[in-house]
Amino acid sequence: MPLTDLTLDECLAYRPQLPEPADLDDFWQRTLTGAGPAVERPALTPLPNGLTLVDTYALTVPGFGGHPVHGRLHLPAGADGPLGCVVEYLGYGRGAGLPHENLTYACAGYAHLVMDTRGQGWSAAPGRTHDPAAQPAGAVPGFLTRGIEHPDDYYYRRVYTDAVRFLAAARTLPQVDPARIAVTGTSQGGGISLAAAALTDGPLAGVLPDVPFLCDFPRGVRTAPRPPYTEIAEYLSLHRDRTTRTFATLAYFDAALLATRIQAPALFSIAMMDPICPPSGCFAAYHAHPGEKALRVYEFNGHEGGGEVHLAAKLAWLRERIG
Repeated sequence: MPLTDLTLDECLAYRPQLPEPADLDDFWQRTLTGAGPAVERPALTPLPNGLTLVDTYALTVPGFGGHPVHGRLHLPAGADGPLGCVVEYLGYGRGAGLPHENLTYACAGYAHLVMDTRGQGWSAAPGRTHDPAAQPAGAVPGFLTRGIEHPDDYYYRRVYTDAVRFLAAARTLPQVDPARIAVTGTSQGGGISLAAAALTDGPLAGVLPDVPFLCDFPRGVRTAPRPPYTEIAEYLSLHRDRTTRTFATLAYFDAALLATRIQAPALFSIAMMDPICPPSGCFAAYHAHPGEKALRVYEFNGHEGGGEVHLAAKLAWLRERIG
């Protein structure tokens, strides 16, 4: 995989001045306050997974507009007492999957909560969460241009709200210690984890974004040679008069900008030969994080990033912070 973006030295020095909407905080306060019914403890429905060491449950949380957002809870079988918890958001196109999938965190002794991304679940792992919002005419196939003409209508307004409310639901579960919750995700899930960490109003023990998407939209749209950022470039190639309006909308959802609001410690991973999430955008989010943070760079990897090697680093990081 060739280098398609800045060099490592250039990325280490890259600190873009991303334009911040004057009403960014008001927008998100209004969004989250008006999202729908209050989050209460969700019911857990046991799911047969064919395993003896991990128990799996289905749950549903009221997301944006009260829309039902589905997910999975994996627990170490027979676990006693509230556990440290990892809340995971998923990559572009993935759903929460089958009951026996994605068990590492539960096997490591954590409660593991996985959120479906609304409208997705068509790639690699199935999902069950619908997005009842209409798709406006003129949007490019995919999700990045849905409702892009106005922040109130944009697809990721609903997704980020779902993520914050899913995190709030985790704090209500008796199996979870609310003081020991971390969020994580890869690619799209990494960007969502940054947004959830920035927008949550409860305690958070850590955020672990891997090769995060949705960071530094102006650069990603102009640099990435492979989808999904190319959806926006394709949209603007047709709607030539909408560039200013489009990037004005995207500024409300740029995880590199929202990262400035994060108070939890972080562990980032970035791959230097990533053609999907250009490393410069990932570095923009890393540099924007204002507090304690660590970084793993995988110089010769693409969008797979650190893979299982980095998963081992994440488990070690989690053990130090949430036990």
